[in-house]
Amino acid sequence: MAGGIHRLDRRAAVARLLQNRTDLLVVSGLGSATYDVAAAGDHERNAYLWGAMGGTVAMGLGLALAQPNLPVAVITGDGDLLMSLGSLATVAVQAPLNLSIVVLDNALFGETGKQSTHTAGPTDLATIARGCGIADARDITHMEEVAELALRVHRIGDGPCFARICIDDRDQPRVLPTRDGARIAARIRAALGLAPL
Repeated sequence: MAGGIHRLDRRAAVARLLQNRTDLLVVSGLGSATYDVAAAGDHERNAYLWGAMGGTVAMGLGLALAQPNLPVAVITGDGDLLMSLGSLATVAVQAPLNLSIVVLDNALFGETGKQSTHTAGPTDLATIARGCGIADARDITHMEEVAELALRVHRIGDGPCFARICIDDRDQPRVLPTRDGARIAARIRAALGLAPL
């Protein structure tokens, strides 16, 4: 327990979310979220964002709207989401049935020196998501809840889902997937049976 909140191992939580994956599309935020997704297994349906701080939810929303019959998961950090809180309001207005937003919250900007984010103080991301109009907004502090979230992430729901997973701040080995944006886009298009650009 840290500060009264049970914090999970980020790598284990992401691995559990992506376990038994089939047609799920994943958009991962820069830094640790991408390392965690890649550590769970590089996949042709992974869209790794590099240097797109604050753009992960918007990218995931676009993908969810373009592919409404496939589940889409955004996996990102608290720092990335805090730079684009307005994207939650847009997600609520668009209300895609197939979008899950998973925020790995360690209350730190991990890539720039571990400075505290606003979630170290009074900022509550799940409350903000609910206030924007995302009815299914959860706080997750136990692996049993991660397993329950995984059931939602891998299917089409009845509206968007938001989950804040409280994670610890331990450093994990970096697992670096390709940084070639054109290659990432081409392999996702191929996996979806779409013509090359």
